[in-house]
Amino acid sequence: MAIELTDELIMLETRAWEEMQARALTVDTATAVQAAITEHAKATGQSRYDVEMELKFRVRNPEAYEERERRKAEAAKK
Repeated sequence: MAIELTDELIMLETRAWEEMQARALTVDTATAVQAAITEHAKATGQSRYDVEMELKFRVRNPEAYEERERRKAEAAKK
């Protein structure tokens, strides 16, 4: 089953990742991301762990994410 993510989740994680890279992550930002992940997982019936891992992968490794999605699309065509 594919892990579904919302634009809000991606935006929150992107902000947190930018703050981490600048060594300026705040407790408020980290708490907001974790709360949003938990809420989203409950609302969609997905594993909280799976949602968090997919979110981090997508935001922190955009090239690898795009390549994985391209390969999935190619495989689906076959």
